[in-house]
Amino acid sequence: MGREAYVPLFETKQGRGRMAYRLFGCSILLAICSIWWYRVAYLPSVGEEGRWAWITLSAAELWFGFYWVLTQSVRWGPVYRRTFRDRLSERYEDELPTVDVFVCTADPLVEPPSMVINTALSVMAYDYPPEKLAVYLSDDGGSELTFYAFLEAARFSRHWIPFCKMYHVEPRSPAVYFAETAVSGGGGGEWPMVKRLYDEMENRIEEAVKLGRVPDEIKEQHGGFSEWRSGANSRDHQSIVQILIDGRDPKSVDIEGSQLPTLVYMAREKRPNHPHNFKAGAMNALIRVSSAISDGAIILNVDCDMYSNSSKSVRDVMCFFLDEEKGHEIAYVQFPQKFNNVTKNDIYSSSMITISEVDFHGIDGRGGPLYIGTGCFHRRESLCGKKFNDSPKVELKRWLNMNPNDNALDLQEKLKVLASCTYEANTQWGNEVGLKYGCPVEDVITGLSIQCRGWKSVYYNPKRPGFLGIAPTTLAQVILQHKRWSEGDLQIFLSRYCPFVLGHGKIPLGLQMGYCIYCLWAATSIPTLCYLIIPPLCLLKGTSVFPSVSSAWCVPFAYAFIAKYAYSAFESLQGGDTIKGWWNDTRITLIKKTTSYLFATIDTTLKLSGIDNPSFAITSKVADPEASERYESELIEFGGSFSPSFAILTILALHHLTCLVFGLKSVVFGGGVGGFEPFLMQLIMCGVLVGLNMPFYEGMFLRKDKGAMPGSVTLTSIVLVVMVCVLVLY
Repeated sequence: MGREAYVPLFETKQGRGRMAYRLFGCSILLAICSIWWYRVAYLPSVGEEGRWAWITLSAAELWFGFYWVLTQSVRWGPVYRRTFRDRLSERYEDELPTVDVFVCTADPLVEPPSMVINTALSVMAYDYPPEKLAVYLSDDGGSELTFYAFLEAARFSRHWIPFCKMYHVEPRSPAVYFAETAVSGGGGGEWPMVKRLYDEMENRIEEAVKLGRVPDEIKEQHGGFSEWRSGANSRDHQSIVQILIDGRDPKSVDIEGSQLPTLVYMAREKRPNHPHNFKAGAMNALIRVSSAISDGAIILNVDCDMYSNSSKSVRDVMCFFLDEEKGHEIAYVQFPQKFNNVTKNDIYSSSMITISEVDFHGIDGRGGPLYIGTGCFHRRESLCGKKFNDSPKVELKRWLNMNPNDNALDLQEKLKVLASCTYEANTQWGNEVGLKYGCPVEDVITGLSIQCRGWKSVYYNPKRPGFLGIAPTTLAQVILQHKRWSEGDLQIFLSRYCPFVLGHGKIPLGLQMGYCIYCLWAATSIPTLCYLIIPPLCLLKGTSVFPSVSSAWCVPFAYAFIAKYAYSAFESLQGGDTIKGWWNDTRITLIKKTTSYLFATIDTTLKLSGIDNPSFAITSKVADPEASERYESELIEFGGSFSPSFAILTILALHHLTCLVFGLKSVVFGGGVGGFEPFLMQLIMCGVLVGLNMPFYEGMFLRKDKGAMPGSVTLTSIVLVVMVCVLVLY
């Protein structure tokens, strides 16, 4: 195609209001610098009361200012993408590249097989040539229950895929689609029949799960069950590779006679004395196994709970990869992580609106988003360690001439070697090839390494989400999930993969800063705790740590506080949140900083000291019915045994309430107007914190349901807070 005739397959638009925001950002920076100057100029002299509190707050404010500067790197130049699927069809409909889809699961107890197969069926039914589509499941639990569910899905797909295409079904996860259409009384003419087939399949799977094993009469129907020998378990078993549907076999057709996508089950070998490298190891095994079967030029990986919400997503992605001018430099296209079970006011702030609607658009404008481990389409070559080569025509020609391997069924025994636990010994897998090893967030360092090899990435956030998953439904799950993320990110910052080290001279400084926003999540815990503890405690003692409201120095403090949170609310509302949702997000942010980030910092310190070796934890996708009901009612779930995280949160909540009550008593009723002004900012701060802590007071003293705060946590917190108050006052 001549350059004169070039019409792009996608467009990139700059965000609106950039100049206005830059002026706004400069004004906040001026306020921050004024605060720093105030702290230095009015430092109490040696021996004066409040000196160490002043110094500690100064250090915290210095950190907050530095971190705020980091966040501005992704707000000064956001970009937004739009694709043109009609142009793609006109030019490349007969030459579309092959796509391999990787679905990863690890434990059938916390990731139910029925949920896993719904994700698999949703991607099998993509609006894409089936002969160019292959779906692979990595079952790190090595469970015959998951294999059985996948076998059932293979059979059901013969009915489901033609039904989806005939009636243009959206979304193409059977469970979600039937739940949505049942309200309106059903869908197309074949809806009752397909719904019955799905219900029967689901019931068979659930019965096997309840039984804890696959019935013998079912095992006799497929030779693949012979792989589960006696004595095998989730941590000790041989490689298992089963091609359930061979998309190149003319006999692999649906009920309409159309070709079906390839469907492969894989459980890589696991032995107790061999490291398995968690999800990264599973992904690398999938890369090798798929290369010998379908060898898709593009690889999509999704978590087992992230079903495809749009059948057009794969075509949208091809608009980026196949664009004649810019497609050759794109290594991966990242979709946002969104959820279908978020409550109206997002009680646990699972939507992460600031990240998906603000940060990642800004990072995209700096060279490309982070790889977040799910909902991401990769160019296979870049994922396998290739450096960027500026030769678009050669690369495009190679893609379009790729052919899948023949006789894939004959490869099953040979493929087991590729999934063995010893295959990677003395190789570059996990280092220069495939996903990186040695970090809980292997996806982030993998994406960073790809970008450092010269590739770019794209963030695509369409109006209809490409993928939807299951958000945590309890506070404990939220804390665990963010503890794992922030711990892994901090380890990156303290390793050779630090963006400022690995990325120096290879990626833009703005992108390095964008990565460090998340790498330094955990590091914000200590300054935040200082700010949440010291000003209220000083109020209790009658020590002022902020300027009087009658002083001009009060202006930068007030402006920085009001401007930051006002703009935060604006961003949330622009992203589709509610005011109450923004308030919940503010609360959850403080909760994460004082629990998830704190424990991530502690565990990382212990690991670097060689004292402890934190292990990977999976967030459960199974919720108690009563807990789910409370979640829908937007009640925070505290129920369970004693939790150090909940103890910290209740201690802080009681600390703020105590300091506010006694602070008001001594300042307002004891000091008059003259004694009131120096403490107004501390009183306002305590008041806001008490407002944010209201669910904790309800959980401790008012709620009687099973989700209320455990009595042991409440009692322990009260005793500790009383002891601190006595020590301070007397």
